[in-house]
Amino acid sequence: MEDTYQILKQLVEIPSPAGNTFEIISFIDEYLHALDIETKRNNRGALIVTLPGKDTHLHRLVTAHVDTLGAMVKEIKPSGRLTIDLIGGLTFNSIEGENCKIETSSGRVYTGTILMHQTSLHVYKDSAKAERNQANMEIRIDEKVTNADDVRSLGIKVGDFISFEPRMELTPSGFIKSRHLDDKVCVVIMLQLLKKLHKEEISLPYTTHFLFSNSEEIRYGGNASVPSETVEYLALDIGVIGDGQASDEYTVSICAKDSSGPYHLGLRKSLQHLAEKNNIAYNLDIFPFYGSDASAAIYAGHDIVHGLIGPGVDATHAYERTHLSSIQHTSSLLFYYLQSNLMENDRK
Repeated sequence: MEDTYQILKQLVEIPSPAGNTFEIISFIDEYLHALDIETKRNNRGALIVTLPGKDTHLHRLVTAHVDTLGAMVKEIKPSGRLTIDLIGGLTFNSIEGENCKIETSSGRVYTGTILMHQTSLHVYKDSAKAERNQANMEIRIDEKVTNADDVRSLGIKVGDFISFEPRMELTPSGFIKSRHLDDKVCVVIMLQLLKKLHKEEISLPYTTHFLFSNSEEIRYGGNASVPSETVEYLALDIGVIGDGQASDEYTVSICAKDSSGPYHLGLRKSLQHLAEKNNIAYNLDIFPFYGSDASAAIYAGHDIVHGLIGPGVDATHAYERTHLSSIQHTSSLLFYYLQSNLMENDRK
């Protein structure tokens, strides 16, 4: 798993808030080209790998998304601090105190910290009670600026992208802690699988497309570039953990339903059967406030069977954590799924 960890570390350290994913897509493109794996990009900038299968008439598609939560500069304040506008399903309290980067349109990058305006308890006695919202939260830039003109002279403008420091760490007990495990941990799973298939010259039963989507966090990442021959569409994304949830950090989560509705029952049963047959630890779960690339494809009108699996991740959309065992179980289920027969008997 050391190789998996090192690639994941590289990925999470590349800023890729939704809307600004060119760099990470290019990194993945170069990684795959080094393995002599052909790729192509769609007009949205997502990356696609197609592996011809023994059956070229019925296709599968697997996806994981490279885009993350982030923010943009909303306003340059007279004080020289920045108001931010959030990208994706994020809360302000989850990023309070976080170090960040501001990327200008020219490519210059500045660092800063996201803080409450009323942070200092020596000045604001009610700081703890103040609401964590756009009006109260701001970025303190790590430059000598005292007013808006000073900030503008740096090249910082409204609309510049803001990314958060991942602070990735692997513990001796096998936990990985980091921002942006959603969904870069699944991107790594997909990359490692492609590497294995190529290196071991494993032929798949059906032509299979691997889509690295780049706008899932804003709800439409995987609804394009779905070939008409596609029968099954499997999204790789994180399982969520909390009160009332069955998912944990040690198994692969198989999603039965999210806020878009139930996932295809027949495909879900096939995934369960594969897990049980191959001694893969899994949990079935329902994600109440969640959508995936697969559900986006359904909303877009694609005639597909859709499913969702992924490693269990704690504290999603904040400082996240998972365990190496969950990554391994997810990788194993994906490997066996891609070599299995299509779920022929229940595609209605």
